[in-house]
Amino acid sequence: MEKKWEEMSADEKQEAQFQKLLAPKDPEGNDLKFQSPEAEAAYAGRINRLKDAIQMKRPPDRVPVALFPSMFPYTYAGMTVEEAMYDYEKCVAGYKKFVLDFEPDITMGAAGPGPGKFYEILDYKLYSWPGHGVAPEHSYQCNEGEYMKAEEYDLLLADPSFYFRNFYLPRVFGKLAPWSMLPPLTGILEMYGVAFNFIPFGLPPVQEAYKALFEAGAEALKWAMAVGGIDVEMASLGFPGIFGGFSKAPFDVLGDTLRGTKGIMLDMYRQPDKVLKAVEALTPIMIGLGLGAAQQTGKPFIFMPLHKGADGFLSDEQYKRFYWPTFKQVMLGLIEGGCIPLPAAEGGYNTRLKYLTELPKGKTLWMFDQTDMAAAKETVGETLCLLGNVPSSLLKLGTPDDIRDCVKKLIDTAGEGGGYVMGNGAFFDEAKPENVKAMVDVTREYGVYG
Repeated sequence: MEKKWEEMSADEKQEAQFQKLLAPKDPEGNDLKFQSPEAEAAYAGRINRLKDAIQMKRPPDRVPVALFPSMFPYTYAGMTVEEAMYDYEKCVAGYKKFVLDFEPDITMGAAGPGPGKFYEILDYKLYSWPGHGVAPEHSYQCNEGEYMKAEEYDLLLADPSFYFRNFYLPRVFGKLAPWSMLPPLTGILEMYGVAFNFIPFGLPPVQEAYKALFEAGAEALKWAMAVGGIDVEMASLGFPGIFGGFSKAPFDVLGDTLRGTKGIMLDMYRQPDKVLKAVEALTPIMIGLGLGAAQQTGKPFIFMPLHKGADGFLSDEQYKRFYWPTFKQVMLGLIEGGCIPLPAAEGGYNTRLKYLTELPKGKTLWMFDQTDMAAAKETVGETLCLLGNVPSSLLKLGTPDDIRDCVKKLIDTAGEGGGYVMGNGAFFDEAKPENVKAMVDVTREYGVYG
C-alpha cells in the first residue's frame, strides 16, 4: 500500500515531487502531449540533470545551466517593459523566443514583468512601473516606506490577518483604503445582533473597494492564464517550468514589506523584543505560503529573495539573533513539506556561509550573486547545491571570451563532483545576447562530467 503524504519522510516527499515533475500534466489533468519524442527526452533530461545536482547522490551528466533574467527576454524580443506588462500575448511571445533562442535547462517563466493593468486598477503605491513613474523601457521600482508604524507591533502580533487587511493593504493599495473601516471577522459571534458586524460592508466606499478588488481579480486571472499557458507550451517543447511559488525570510517580510530598511534598523535597537516576537509570528505564515503555493502549482521549488541578511546590512551578532533562526525554520518547514527552497542571496553572503552548514544535504538550491564561490564550495559544497555567480556587469559589458573564462572558472571551482548549476548571479535587465548564448554553450561543452 502506498504511503499517505503525511506519512512520508522529507526524502520521500521530495522524491515524489520530482516524479510529479517528470510526469507533467496539461491544464485538464491529462498527461502532457509533447510536441516530439526529442522534446520529451529533453524535458526528462533537464529535470533529471537538475535533480542529480540538487540531491548530490551522484554527479549529473553535465552542469545544468539556468537563466534567471529580469526584463531581458522582453527587451531582447524588441518590446518595451511597459508593453510586456500590459500586452500579455506579446509578453509570453517574447519569453518563448528567449527560451528557444538560448535553450537553458531551467528558467523562471514569464511572470517577471507582472500585470501593469492590475497595479493600475488597485492604485498600487509600493511600486512605480513603466508609464507610472518609470520610463517605458525600464523595469519597475520598489517605493520602500514604513507601511507599518513603529507603534503597531502589538496590532500585528495580536492578529496578523486583521493587521494586513485593515492597515497594510489600505496603505499600499489606494483603492482598498476603505478596508480600514472593516470590523474584525472574529467579532462575528452567535449573538442575535450579528448584523451590526456587516454594516460597514454596505457603505459606498467599501462597496467601491470591493468592486475594484473583483476587477483586479479578473485581470490577475487573465494574466495568469497567459503566463501559465506558456509554461505548459514550453514544457511540451522540452523546457520544464519548476517554480512553484515564493516565500521569504521573516526578517525580510518585516524589513522589506512592513517597516522598511530604516524602520527595521531602528527597531533592532529601540524595541528588539517586539522584532523577535514579530519574526516568530511570521514564521508559520511563511512556511504555509510556500507549501500552499507548491500544492496549488504542483511544483516544489520555492523562490526566496534574500535582502536584509546580506553582508553589510547586519552585524554577525544581529544576523545570528534576528535573521537566521526564523529563516532556518522556514526552510526546514518547507523541506519537511517536500519543497525545495531556492534562496537568492543578493549581494554578498560570505559572512553567512557558516550558518548554512546547519541545513540538511540535498534539500536546497542556493543562488549566489557576489559571494566567493570558492569559499562557498569549501564551506557548504558537500551539502548545498550552488547556483549562479556570473556577474550581470560581465553579461552587459564583457565579451564572449570573457564569459567563456568566467564559466570555465566557475565550473572548475564550484562544479567539481556535482552540486552546481551554472547561471547569472543577479536578475538582469540588460545583456549582450552573444554573452548570454556563450554562458549556455560553454557550459554544455565544458561542464560534462565523467
